[in-house]
Amino acid sequence: MTTWRIRDFHPSDLDGILHLWGAMTASGIEPVYSLSEVLASCQADYAAVALHGDDVIGAAVARAAHEQGWIVFLATLPEWRSRGIGTALLSALEHRMAPLGLTKLSALMPDTETRVDAFLNRGFKDVKNLRFFERQIPVQRAELGPLAQLGGRVLPRDLWENVAGMRREKQLLERRLVLPLAEAELADEFGVVPPRAVVLFGPPGTGKTTFAKAIASRLEWPFVEVFPSRLAGDSEGLAGALRRTFTEIAELEHAVVFLDEVEEIASHRAGDPPSPMQGVTNELLKIIPAFREQSGRLLVCATNFIRALDSAFLRHGRFDYVVPIGLPDAEARSAMWQRFIPEAVLGNVDVDQLVARTEGFSPADIEFAARSASQRALEKAVYAPDGGASAAADGGATAAADGWASAAADGGEVPAVSDLAGGRPTGTGANGRRGPSTEDYLEAIAETKTTVSEEVAAAFLEDIEQLARV
Repeated sequence: MTTWRIRDFHPSDLDGILHLWGAMTASGIEPVYSLSEVLASCQADYAAVALHGDDVIGAAVARAAHEQGWIVFLATLPEWRSRGIGTALLSALEHRMAPLGLTKLSALMPDTETRVDAFLNRGFKDVKNLRFFERQIPVQRAELGPLAQLGGRVLPRDLWENVAGMRREKQLLERRLVLPLAEAELADEFGVVPPRAVVLFGPPGTGKTTFAKAIASRLEWPFVEVFPSRLAGDSEGLAGALRRTFTEIAELEHAVVFLDEVEEIASHRAGDPPSPMQGVTNELLKIIPAFREQSGRLLVCATNFIRALDSAFLRHGRFDYVVPIGLPDAEARSAMWQRFIPEAVLGNVDVDQLVARTEGFSPADIEFAARSASQRALEKAVYAPDGGASAAADGGATAAADGWASAAADGGEVPAVSDLAGGRPTGTGANGRRGPSTEDYLEAIAETKTTVSEEVAAAFLEDIEQLARV
């Protein structure tokens, strides 16, 4: 006589599910779905339990996705196996899900699972030559609301690889920041405390914001940028708005929090009586220790003027590292040029010459020069019948611009774009070449004003000696 029965899952059965889960894992079986997923599906999707008296001795849980159903959990206590309970549970699930009109019911089971007969008895096929792939989604559903309210986002996963060159800086950040945060358990074995806050400093345009985003991308953590200028108009004042913002950030499981141009709210405190901005600095100095107590978070502050920061701000215990981000070296400049030059003409451009001519250029300077070269090459190809050589030689583009300015100043009519070429655009130069040449790039480089002066570059080297902490 059958001494067990099958019924729908009741909330009171949760302890029984936990007992089944513990018995499964104790026997060396690692379930495919997590316990939280199984419990969620018990209450929101489809679940059946096997009872002996009032005790749960088996359970099957499933969910539906479009026209396919998935078995996410099937377990029976060891002493109750080989009695047809698993087959009966699968039959009960299939019956309950029949109104959905599913075309397929599937299951993913670990290699160590012994419940194969239960599936075969219900007509499931053991499909060979399949591999199971999965990846964890970094932001849970419950976090989406708070993240959106903060203006945060999950960045593409390839930003780290897209940081051209800068090998020295990338290696330093990878080892000091990413490694202990991504491998927290391993770091703990070695007694390494994962970093909680870091300052990136360097001249303008050297890629500090890019690195902050790349760190978030590498960790697959949400990126939240805090804009003090936007918080300044808050009814609570900037200090109160900062405090509330960091309280909201605490609701996220993981986050890379970015404060750019932090010197604006953490500059040297001076004067009597204290200014309102000193109150903001004081508040920020209080926020950082509290922020450091929360795991799974990293505060990245960036500044162009590290000397302007209050001395207490950089004190040990607030920031784990103070990392210099300088101008790109030759390798980095080469990688940047190769990224910006169109692939169709890359083989015909003397990249080494461009690299040599852009020493002292920031990444932003190189990008500007590359875009400028592409623009001038496009204009030559489209509007100059001879390929644009004469226009480049005699400053035709400048003359055209002067013509527009004169016409506008005299109240006359600005000439149409097609008139500047003396007729319909040709689309290419006389030589049929499409895309910028080495000469185009060199001309653009010569006309680009660099962001970082020699004086600023020299001061940066002094700052590395005096303030860097890596």
